[in-house]
Amino acid sequence: MLSRPEYRKALVFSGLIGVPVALIAFWFLVGVHELERLIWTDWPKDLGWKQAPWWWGLVLLPVAGLVVGLVVARLPGRGGHIPAGGLHAGGAGKEALPGVVIAALVGLPLGAVLGPEAPLIALGGGLALFFASLARAPQTESSTALLGAAGAAAAISALFGNPVVGAVLLMEVAGVGGPQLFAVMLPALLASGVGDLIFTGFVHWTGFDTGSLDIGLPPPPPLDWADVLWALVLAPAIAFFVHWTFVGGRFTARFVASRTVRNTFLCAVGAAVCVTLFAVSTGRSPADAGLSGEATLSDLAQDPHAWSVGALVAVLAFKGLAYALCLGSLRGGPVFPALFLGGAAGVLLAPLPGLGVVPAMAVGMAASVTAALRLPVSSVVLVVLLLGNVETVALVVLAAVVSFVVGELLPQGPRIPAFAERPPGRARRGSAGRP
Repeated sequence: MLSRPEYRKALVFSGLIGVPVALIAFWFLVGVHELERLIWTDWPKDLGWKQAPWWWGLVLLPVAGLVVGLVVARLPGRGGHIPAGGLHAGGAGKEALPGVVIAALVGLPLGAVLGPEAPLIALGGGLALFFASLARAPQTESSTALLGAAGAAAAISALFGNPVVGAVLLMEVAGVGGPQLFAVMLPALLASGVGDLIFTGFVHWTGFDTGSLDIGLPPPPPLDWADVLWALVLAPAIAFFVHWTFVGGRFTARFVASRTVRNTFLCAVGAAVCVTLFAVSTGRSPADAGLSGEATLSDLAQDPHAWSVGALVAVLAFKGLAYALCLGSLRGGPVFPALFLGGAAGVLLAPLPGLGVVPAMAVGMAASVTAALRLPVSSVVLVVLLLGNVETVALVVLAAVVSFVVGELLPQGPRIPAFAERPPGRARRGSAGRP
């Protein structure tokens, strides 16, 4: 493969595009996090509240639903992939980039229970193809797939803070093997490494924060047989819960397909009601049930005793339902809400005899994110990186494998609707995707 001149050129170009893609991904993540903090923390405090009031989501999420519905109905690329379908490799073409960016920068900060990883994958793949067209690089079917995967890996490494995670995730999402695996992985790994260098440098240079996967867990005690036995019990239960949440998301996607703008708005209102019910029933901020859960997971891990049993049950119920509604209607990624739900389930079950917080969270997050993504290798790598220790690796692997098997054996629910591409503003009346 390396003896072929065209592959060597593609490898060099993949390293070069990692620079602009990582820079754009950096500012995209900064924008999302700064908007979330402004809307959910700064504005409520400026208006005299200690935290966002219980009705905050009722104002914000319907706006997100309306804007995302219009993007899906009117712009090329429909704002990106439907999250209930999982992650997709490479993704959107360059013509879909405006819709992807608008849907993410509006929906995510306004409270969508989704993460930024899917828009980043689409953004990175689309930007790679855009830069390739600017450079007038030859575009064949294989080179397009290669550059799309490399750009997506460079962007996703900015989010996860590790080039290996980006490369492994894109490898598993693409589902390639043998010589094709090497052909895709080497440029993707190179682009991820370059992207991580650029991203890390900009973090230190600008001082901005885009979020971190270090959630501050204390070092756990050595594992024992009780941990392993509880993993075999808890992993299938958590996988069952998350699996049916995704089935609910697929039913939501089918509902939205019948009338895009109206039903996307209604689903966003439903998610807002869930967030509001959580805040009213617990007295906590509605942000704990809204948004991706990335920041809340860190707070949960560092101070699990701040969450009562009632609050943990409420966040699993209400955030889980809001997650299902957002999976089928809004645009974003499924990773971080799944990690949070798994972590919350782990904290809730940690008092079981012989378990403990760290092993329970390890099992919960591994089972949950594997059930969501159906990517066991990527899920293991991600959760191990998140936990920051090696003592729980065996539990993580065991929970991921059990969760994957359970998910494959359960009914999968309806298929994600396939939308026909159409020019913006020319939706056919009576069609499956009419606004």
